[in-house]
Amino acid sequence: MKRYDIAIVGGGIVGLAAALAICGRTRLQVVVIEPQPLPEKSETPKLRVSAINAASQEFFGELGVWQAMQQQRLQGYQQMHVWDKDGPGLLTFAEDGNTEDLGWIIENDVVRRALYERAEQQSGIDIITQPLSNIAVGDSEVFLSFEQQVPVLARLVIAADGGNSWVRRQLKLPMTFRDYDHQALVATVNVEKHHDNTAWQVFLDSGPLALLPLYDPALCSIVWSAPPEKVEYLKALSETEFNKAITGVTDGKLGLVTLQSERLSFPLKMQLVDNFVQQKVVLIGDAAHTIHPLAGQGVNLGLQDAKALAKTLEMVFSTQNPEQVFSQAKSQSLLNKKLGEFSRFRKAEATQMVVAMASIKQGFAVQQKLPKFIRGLGMRALNNLPLLKQQLVKKAMGK
Repeated sequence: MKRYDIAIVGGGIVGLAAALAICGRTRLQVVVIEPQPLPEKSETPKLRVSAINAASQEFFGELGVWQAMQQQRLQGYQQMHVWDKDGPGLLTFAEDGNTEDLGWIIENDVVRRALYERAEQQSGIDIITQPLSNIAVGDSEVFLSFEQQVPVLARLVIAADGGNSWVRRQLKLPMTFRDYDHQALVATVNVEKHHDNTAWQVFLDSGPLALLPLYDPALCSIVWSAPPEKVEYLKALSETEFNKAITGVTDGKLGLVTLQSERLSFPLKMQLVDNFVQQKVVLIGDAAHTIHPLAGQGVNLGLQDAKALAKTLEMVFSTQNPEQVFSQAKSQSLLNKKLGEFSRFRKAEATQMVVAMASIKQGFAVQQKLPKFIRGLGMRALNNLPLLKQQLVKKAMGK
């Protein structure tokens, strides 16, 4: 049986970033537990992508993985174009001078591969590729067992195992839950007029449709949020019918839009755990919070969890060795205090994002009573307030 200071359950983007950040800032011994292997490299873009903001890009640079991502498929965008279907509402966003990227659209597999390969090179990180079968939280350690491997002990567990977190369910940790009653349809499409390094989003009566620019100027990744019956209808359409539908709802702004991949969908829900730190377990990323993908901030929020947690652990362990911290009552009390501060800070950030996304979504919901032309006037008024728009841009960039 091997002992570790930190066991991270979940080797996705957030879990691997946390491992690298903690290893880079402390002398702690870390194990990442992730049964899902790295997928094979693909010649065509994968359907699941993330919109990485400037704060996350800076974090990736600190972890030494951004250059590896740049050598793969990614696309920066300098503008965002948002409009209200069949209404006068219009918003355009751009960074000062229109030269700095607002963000980057990157396939999740590209990000994970860069992080995984970096983690394999770190002497302070082990990776276990077996699924967990049991977790038991003791007074001083957490016992983690596997079906086909000897158990491990950890002083602290970080749950980064996604929205359907196994750790959270095993420990029955309380959380707030809300079903958005929407699904997200994702696919890759070809756009006749090219995306112009711009992220496009149209608000429809059924929900928002985003077209995110990919590495090829003629390709976009779409995220179409709508009620389940609408999504099933869109998936059942023939390619020709689907192409007509999406070209029509985008008002021809990108010319003819044609499907280039299969169509997949997944449910959308809001989840927020009551406390990010419980029973020697810290929850980060989607294990702690899931939000509507309206502004593409979910993964960025999780990455900032990972960064903040690494900084918290650095404050505690920079002047004391792990054995002192975990065995001495005074040092353990300091660790608990700092983790409590981390929990309150990150929950406040997540709550703020949950409320913001809910407000925007509700503002464009079918039930919205405000007439479209009045709503559109509000959007256009905002579009003519450069200082306010610039603040929104900086918030989206994580600045």
